[in-house]
Amino acid sequence: MSKKERPSFEEALQRLEDIVNQLEDESISLEKSIDLYEEGIKLSKICTETLEEAELRIKKVADQHDDDNEKE
Repeated sequence: MSKKERPSFEEALQRLEDIVNQLEDESISLEKSIDLYEEGIKLSKICTETLEEAELRIKKVADQHDDDNEKE
């Protein structure tokens, strides 16, 4: 994952699931585990930020809807 390319929420979530499956494999090396963990943390942050942005957008729409209803 390059710094310029930000995966979609769905892509990040799918990759996180893949990482979890790989980390559950007991034959994976410690170094590979650490690399996957670091990638997982970055992807988790992307997912969290995306969800927070979505929550703000939904709140904005709901607030606007409430304001429109009050004017009627």
